[in-house]
This record gives sequence, structure tokens and C-alpha cells, in this order.
Amino acid sequence: MTTTRQASPPAAPSGRQALPAEDRHAIELAFLAAHDDGPRPPGWALTPRAVVTFICGSGGETLELPKTRRAPGADGIEPPAKLTVEPKFVGERALVERCVVTLAGERGLLLVGEPGTAKSMLSELLAAAVCGTSALTVQGTAGTTEDAFRYGWNYALLLAQGPSRQALVDSPVLAAMRTGRVARVEEITRCLPEVQDALVSILSDRRVSVPELASTPDALVAAVPGFTVIATANLRDRGVSEMSAALKRRFNFETVHPIADPAAETALVRGQATAVVQRAGAAFEVDDAVLDALVTVFRDLRSGRSAEGWDVERPGTVMSTAEAVQVAASLGVAVAYLPGADVLDLMPGHLLGVVRKDDPADHSRLLGYWDGPVRRRAEDGSAMWRRLWDLRENLR
Repeated sequence: MTTTRQASPPAAPSGRQALPAEDRHAIELAFLAAHDDGPRPPGWALTPRAVVTFICGSGGETLELPKTRRAPGADGIEPPAKLTVEPKFVGERALVERCVVTLAGERGLLLVGEPGTAKSMLSELLAAAVCGTSALTVQGTAGTTEDAFRYGWNYALLLAQGPSRQALVDSPVLAAMRTGRVARVEEITRCLPEVQDALVSILSDRRVSVPELASTPDALVAAVPGFTVIATANLRDRGVSEMSAALKRRFNFETVHPIADPAAETALVRGQATAVVQRAGAAFEVDDAVLDALVTVFRDLRSGRSAEGWDVERPGTVMSTAEAVQVAASLGVAVAYLPGADVLDLMPGHLLGVVRKDDPADHSRLLGYWDGPVRRRAEDGSAMWRRLWDLRENLR
């Protein structure tokens, strides 16, 4: 299942390493807004059908705009006459459709799954397509306070003139309520339970009271139609700050699974690693066979079983697609900037760096994988795996 792919993103302007989804895919969003003039939920920038197409792609079909819809949109971007929408998420279309239906019904959406399965990217893509911005985001941590979901104060103004609308500082959630947009909460289970529960009344009553402004028109902020919340949570964080039953009932849960198709995962790793290396100012020159071997190692260790059906002891760390992208990108940067670097010589060390993040005992599990599937593939005559077997000493 899932992770995301962006096809040759435009170069970031000076001073910006990464572009938000609404800027990175601005032309596609403008095109889809003009292409599909069907019914839209209140406040939506695209139709639900167009949101699904934006995330999952047009299936290789080239879409064409009627001549009457080729004028620049409200954002000033003139859409092209024809466009093939590239997929940005590797996973089940049905999952994306359920997410879109949830948001169209103004119900909270909670994306759960193992780390590195593109929950945050899916959240960003959904927000960008639905309301035109993914910026109304709260990053959940143990230090996140209730103000991040409700409001705070500009204390200079508060001391100067007392409680007033001018002194009130909207949280991203409150800003989304005022404008009918999507608020995003990343890693919600990293927040303390009493902080999480600030969302219960927001999702139920769709309003926030400001007692300090009692008897003024600003004492109550009501959500504008279109407001909703997308939250993400890692399954590895269960028990850190468990969500209350009341809060769970206000979300539709959708599980984002690892990518099932090896070819799709390899293509995704290649595409994203290429983008990383290009942003580093170089060309990606890692051989396809090396990428295939890298993805195979990650998939075997993640599932606990090799492609041939041999049992593999799983490490405690998550061997996610996102980690595979980072290793592939590191190999690509090394080849580009370190003359004479050999990607196969470097691969065992990078794999060890990934595996040993959580449990030192995972070192022996990686060695066990080398003594099992890697050795057996080498004995079967594969030159690539024979070379990797010869590099076993690099794991010590």
C-alpha cells in the first residue's frame, strides 16, 4: 500500500528546500478545478471526484479542457488545454475514496499505520486538494498545549488593551473553523490526553467559546461549512497517549498499509530518491539492480518472510518505504559527490544504520538475514547477491 510519488517536482525557489503540495502541484490543481465542474461540498476547491483523480492520477488518460474553461482561475494560474494527472499515492484507490467521502461529510478523518507509510503526505495532498492549503497544521508532541487547538493571546496587546479580538491569536484549528478549511493534526497520539480532548467539543459542537470576550460578538467562534480535521497516528505510538473513547468516536479511522507490489515500491523509491538527489544538485546514478536488491531487503525484513518464502527474523525497527528512500538517496549522493564510491560497498553500512535505531539486538538479526536469504541467493548464482554476501564483514 502506500506512499507517495511526485513526478519531477519543480525546483524550489531560493531559500525553500521543499514546496507544499498546493504549490508543488499548482498546475494540476488549477486544471482539475476547471476540468470537473460537477457539484462540490461547501468550501471545496475541487469536486470529490477530482480530489480522487488528483491523488490517484488519471490512469494514464490525457484529460482535456473544454475551450470555455481555459481562462485563468481565481489563483491566476491558466490551466493547460490537456493534462495527464500523475499518481501521487501508491495504494488502494478505494482508501482514497473513503477518505474523500469522510471529509465531504465534514467528519474527522484519522489516518493510522506504521511509520513511513505516507500518512502525512496523504493528509497534505487531501488538504491541498479539498481547500487549497495544507498549512493549517498542528504538530503533535508531548509539549503541545491546548492553545494549539483553541487559541492563544498576543500578550503585548493583551496587556495594553485587555482581551480583544485583535489580541486573540487563532490556532490553526480555529483558523480552519473561521474559513471552512481542513485542519491537520500530525501525530495526535503524541499529545497528552487532556490536550487531545480539546478536539472533542470542536468536532461535536463545531464551535469554540472565548470566555475572555464574553458579552462581545467574538465570544463564540462557529465553524464555517467545509471545516473538518485530518489527524495522523503511528501504530507504534499506541499507549503513548491513548485517545479517549469520546475522541475516537468523532473520527473515521483509515489504515494506511505498506506497499504491496514490489515493482510499485521500487518505482516509488527510485522516483523519490531521484528527486532528493536532484535537489542536492546532482544526477541520480544508482543502478536499477542495486535498487531492486535494496527494496528486496527492506520488504523481506519488514514482512518476516523473503520473496522465496524463507523465514526471516524481523527487526524491531520499522523497515519502511520512507527509510528505503533515504538509503537510496544517500547512495545516490555518495556516488555523485564521492569519487570512486561503490554503492554496493556502502549499502550494508546504511542498512545497519537503519536497523540499529531502536534495538541493538537488531544488529544480529541483520546478520542472520545475511546468513540466510543473502547467502542462499548467492549460492543460487546471482552475481549481485554474491557480491553482497562477500560484503558481510561490512556489517560488523
